[in-house]
Amino acid sequence: MLDLLNVNPSNGDPIYRQLSDQIVRLIVGGQLQPQEVLPSVRQIAEHLAVNPMTVSRAIQQLVEQGWLERRRGQPTRVAQRGDSQGTSSADLMSPQVNSLINQAKQLGVSLEELNAIIAKAWQQAQ
Repeated sequence: MLDLLNVNPSNGDPIYRQLSDQIVRLIVGGQLQPQEVLPSVRQIAEHLAVNPMTVSRAIQQLVEQGWLERRRGQPTRVAQRGDSQGTSSADLMSPQVNSLINQAKQLGVSLEELNAIIAKAWQQAQ
C-alpha cells in the first residue's frame, strides 16, 4: 500500500488532504479492502518523509468520515462501508475532470485532441 501513496509538497493542497484523498481513492478503487490493515502512522510518515502529525491528521479525518476505523491497541483498518454511502470513482474524479475540461476549453483543445492526450498519458502510465 505504501507504494501507492505519494505527496507533492509544492502542490497547492495541504499534504494531509493529498494523503486522505489518495486513501479514499484506494478504497473506492478497490485497492484497499474492508477490514484491511493500514501501515502505522510512523511507517507512512517515514515512507513519505513527512511529519507523523500530518499523517495522523489525515487518518483522523478519514476515521471521522467513516472511511477508516481505529480501536485502541489495534491497527487502523479500512471501515466496512455499505452501498448507501455510495461514493463512486466518478464522484471522486469529478473536480479534476471538470478542471481538465475547463483548461482544455481555455486552450482551444478539441474533444478529440483531449481524448488523444488522455489516451497517450494513460498508455505512458501503464
